[in-house]
Amino acid sequence: MDPTEGDADAAETLDRPLPERVRHRVILLAADAFSGLTLAELPPTLRQYARFTPSRRVKFGGSSMAASLESDPDFRRRVAARLRETEPELAEAVTQGNPPPAADPVEVAAAAFVLRPPGWAKLVAAAGEEAQRAQDERAEREREQELARLRDEVARLTALTRTEGDRLRGELEAARKETDAVHRKLRSALADVRRGEAAARKLRAELDDVRGEAAAARAAAEGEARRLRARLSEAEAALEASRKAVREGRGIEDMRLRLLLDTVLDAAQGLRRELALPPARLRPAQTVEAVEPGGLTPQDIAHRALSEDDPALLDQLLALPQAHLVVDGYNVTKTGYPALPLEKQRLRLLGGLAVLAAQTGAEMTCVFDGAELAAPVLVTPPRGVRVLFSNPGETADELIRRLVRAEPQGRPVVVVSADREVADGVAAAGARPVASALLLRRLARA
Repeated sequence: MDPTEGDADAAETLDRPLPERVRHRVILLAADAFSGLTLAELPPTLRQYARFTPSRRVKFGGSSMAASLESDPDFRRRVAARLRETEPELAEAVTQGNPPPAADPVEVAAAAFVLRPPGWAKLVAAAGEEAQRAQDERAEREREQELARLRDEVARLTALTRTEGDRLRGELEAARKETDAVHRKLRSALADVRRGEAAARKLRAELDDVRGEAAAARAAAEGEARRLRARLSEAEAALEASRKAVREGRGIEDMRLRLLLDTVLDAAQGLRRELALPPARLRPAQTVEAVEPGGLTPQDIAHRALSEDDPALLDQLLALPQAHLVVDGYNVTKTGYPALPLEKQRLRLLGGLAVLAAQTGAEMTCVFDGAELAAPVLVTPPRGVRVLFSNPGETADELIRRLVRAEPQGRPVVVVSADREVADGVAAAGARPVASALLLRRLARA
């Protein structure tokens, strides 16, 4: 044993933990030294790792080996002896205090920690700092490489985005052109339809003229037939007289008269066959112009939308195609049964609306005021009825106006509310306002 080594161990200590890479290298040196040591030469805490492979020894006994190197000088000297055998040049240079400039700082620091030459703590600290600097430089290079990679990726993505944007713009332009072509075809088709409608109107007018002429011809033919039938009757009477005369043995003139009557009769029968017409489908009463009775139009119903006297009016409105009934819930319940709690008011109204929806088949939406609610109300909507609460800070009247504005122009929308302002507003938007009392009467009838 070198007497100066014990003094150096006692005089010098590390003021900070070993850098991680130096510590890992020291553990590798200790694991490598196991192959040249007997079981008795190993510290008791490390004997359980003697049969392990070097890699498993480092994995499972690394912390124990590092602690033994620090606390057991004999074990450290044996590891140092193994290092002098395997790397004599590095060990000699570190012992002399002149590590090779080209040597790995981690190797130098690990060798100094194991060999413990004078000033080993400084060597370990200097090598650790150099290793840290090298690690920082590698990390900086890696960061720069990663940054360059990310820049390349950003450039690639930018180019890809630009290419994709150009492609999408091209597709959009093509779609616009296709849409314009479709619009042109649609306008052309509409023009063809209008021309077809005009031609149909013209043909109907011509058909009416032909029917009038046919009616006139039929009337003339019937008059002529009546005249011929009268002549036929006269001819038959004359024929009968001539036959009687023949029977009585009259002269040649009577025979000539009979021949004339036979000729007229044959002519009348031929004319009857020639004027034979199909059964008449048009009756004279159909040609007389007059006003026929008609039904109510949606405009007629709209004029009566604010009436509170006729519950059948609501049925007429809901019978319109695709009708949508929007109900101001609390406005109706507080008009019809204000003494009930709000929950029972809602249940009663929704039950009546469910029956009305089943009877009419119309779409129904019931709106309740939820502006002051702290949490959603638990309501199970009945079949055929949509239930909505207004957003916090929004009244039911505002939600009703939004629902009306969301509907397409021309769809029959009926709004039930006793609020005159709501009625005027939805009427201006194209909906049909109905008083709450009218709905209550209709539900009572159901």
